[in-house]
Amino acid sequence: MLLYSPGGGDPRTLGTGLAEELASHGHVVVSVDHPGDAGEVDFPGTTPYRADPVRTTVLRDDPRRDPARFRTLIDTRIADLRFVRDQLAVLAAGGSPDAAGRALPEHLGRALDLRRVGLYGHSAGGTAVAEALYEDRRFAAAANLEGYLDHPPERPGPGRAGELYPVARYGTDRPLLLLGSAESIGARGRRELERSWSAMLAHPRGRTLRRQIDRAAHWVFTDYAALAPALQAAGLMTAADRNALTGPVGPARAVPEVRHHLRAFFTRQLSRNG
Repeated sequence: MLLYSPGGGDPRTLGTGLAEELASHGHVVVSVDHPGDAGEVDFPGTTPYRADPVRTTVLRDDPRRDPARFRTLIDTRIADLRFVRDQLAVLAAGGSPDAAGRALPEHLGRALDLRRVGLYGHSAGGTAVAEALYEDRRFAAAANLEGYLDHPPERPGPGRAGELYPVARYGTDRPLLLLGSAESIGARGRRELERSWSAMLAHPRGRTLRRQIDRAAHWVFTDYAALAPALQAAGLMTAADRNALTGPVGPARAVPEVRHHLRAFFTRQLSRNG
């Protein structure tokens, strides 16, 4: 089983292609929308405080520029992932956690192997899944798709560094994939990412693996890898905007490469004999 946490402000649907690929190779994939963070969340009903079942959220600035907001965002995502894991246990036991009381597919619980649950996430989702792996031993492996492993510095300035998350400070004895892009998140972002990822890789008894997608940028791990080049070809996006999203790498190489890294990692780490 795999749980997916998307990037900050992104809906889970932005990771549809990768989820379908992993599901086609035998994984049960559960994608998570984080209320108050995801671009839109479809709730099962309304409340006195929410007249529309669809709640929209706009992150108007980079959460890394607001240390308190970033901390809350990541802590909430970790709690969401652990909550979803709890509800999967209800499903596996034959119960139904569906808030609307809808009938679930027959024998759904039998498809859930809770002995082998992995996590993968992009950007803020990558941060959350790595730390969730550290905090909760029910998760067997995780793939961080270009998520920081540190807090932003409390006060901005040259040479200032934020506190590392415990997973980067102390390491983990379970498998963690760090998958990044060559053209990551600007000069400052690259420095912060490199610092926290290097700390993660420095643990002598850790099981951390690092890989990179060349000629790619931050959103190459999402459906933008295919959408942005198509929008550019149709004249609906400039080359500069496309490169800022996914880099100059073409979808014919980028999409299979990202899928290969995730598929190979989880097949190896969650297999019965792995």
